[in-house]
This record gives sequence, C-alpha cells and structure tokens, in this order.
Amino acid sequence: MGDTYYSHGSTAERWDRARLFFEAKEYVPAVDILTGIVEEVPEQVAPRLLLARAYYHSARLKKAEAELRAVLERDPVEHYATLMLGRTLERQGRTADAARYLRLAAAFDGDVAAGM
Repeated sequence: MGDTYYSHGSTAERWDRARLFFEAKEYVPAVDILTGIVEEVPEQVAPRLLLARAYYHSARLKKAEAELRAVLERDPVEHYATLMLGRTLERQGRTADAARYLRLAAAFDGDVAAGM
C-alpha cells in the first residue's frame, strides 16, 4: 500500500480506517494513518492516545511515551493515558518513574490502596 492510502479521505474516514487496523492488531498501518491525523489535528486527544497505544503494541516504547506525555499535557487527568504511561515506563525498566503514574492512575480509579 502506498502512502496515498494512508492519507486518502477525510479525517473522519482516516480515523475509522486507523481504528479498523488497530482492532485487527495491524499496528504499523494504524500508526501510518494516525501520524497524519495527529499532525492535522494536534489538539485532539483521541487520535494521539490511539497512536500511543499502537506504538506501545508495536514495542516502540519511546514513541508511545512521547505521545502519552503529549496527551497528558492536553488533559492531565486522562486516566487511561496515565495508566498507560506507567505501564510504558515499566516496560522500559523504569519502575521508579512508572510508580508515580501508576499511583495516579489508581487514585483516578478510586483504588488509592492499590497505588500505595
């Protein structure tokens, strides 16, 4: 598939296509489509969060971390991004850094005891 496939159609059509690829566990094509969407609408949290998830599942953890931090800059109480950032840092062997985000995610979830 050429690059034109990933950039073809409206933002909504590309968003739907990216989600289909993600749901099919085809993370690389999902990333290709989502990267263009995030560049087009950088203020939107949902495409950036799905991009971070696609990076995570394709083991591109530094890129996942960068996108998750960008999500949290825009929405500091985004529960799933907080949890995912903790898991991403854990997966990189950065358990001390991860602990802060995992505690926050537990607090957002109302499970304060689990985060301690």
